[in-house]
Amino acid sequence: MNRQTQAAVLLLIGVALLHGALSDLYLRYVKEGLRPLLLAAGTLLVVTALATAWYEWRRARREERGTGTGTGTGDGDGDGDGTRGHAHRESRVSWLLVLPLFALVLVAPPALGSYSATHTGTALQQPYGYAELPAGDPVPIGLVDYAGRAFYGHGRSLEGRSVRLTGFVAVTPSGTPYLVRMALNCCAADAQPVKIGLTGNIPPVLQPNAWLEVTGRYTARRTRDPVNDGPIPFLRVTAARPVPTPRDPYDETWNN
Repeated sequence: MNRQTQAAVLLLIGVALLHGALSDLYLRYVKEGLRPLLLAAGTLLVVTALATAWYEWRRARREERGTGTGTGTGDGDGDGDGTRGHAHRESRVSWLLVLPLFALVLVAPPALGSYSATHTGTALQQPYGYAELPAGDPVPIGLVDYAGRAFYGHGRSLEGRSVRLTGFVAVTPSGTPYLVRMALNCCAADAQPVKIGLTGNIPPVLQPNAWLEVTGRYTARRTRDPVNDGPIPFLRVTAARPVPTPRDPYDETWNN
């Protein structure tokens, strides 16, 4: 691959990074806090690509001027037969490297969903503490936050409160419905599910991967995840309605 091709590939990579970071596409891959780093990396790649292209253009112009005077021999290391100064044509197969970049720009992959949730054990971790819930019911609360309060906090901070959670639906082979959020530390590659069992006024038809906004109250019911024996608390549902996929489908509570 010659320098012009390298510059073109660098430019495409930089543009793809900037496109993902300036839109919400990057949230399908990494956590929200990495946006400044993606913008910086994309900008650096674009600048490097433009500098490389400019340098090659300047070099080509100097070679043309040298050849035009009849005193140059192309690259300066020829043997006088006019053959060593000629560049060899690169294989066009190298351009296949840019196909994944077009896929990145044109195709937005879906966030991890119910398949990953039902085949991966719950990753609920004991929190360091619990912030006081704001006044007013139902109080919006993160699914991971509710799960920690319900299991490790034994529901003490949830008693008498109505909460509102958002997550996607996963149904076990035995028919138990879960509300799930994929929690991540850095990127989608390390995302793990946190699950809450649903009981009470559950919608009669639940479509896996459908996003629901659920209102309910704490219940002491709990179970163990059949995949890794992890804890799964329950929520007694009083109301539920479908909602669009949120802007950031992953839960970053562990990073706060």
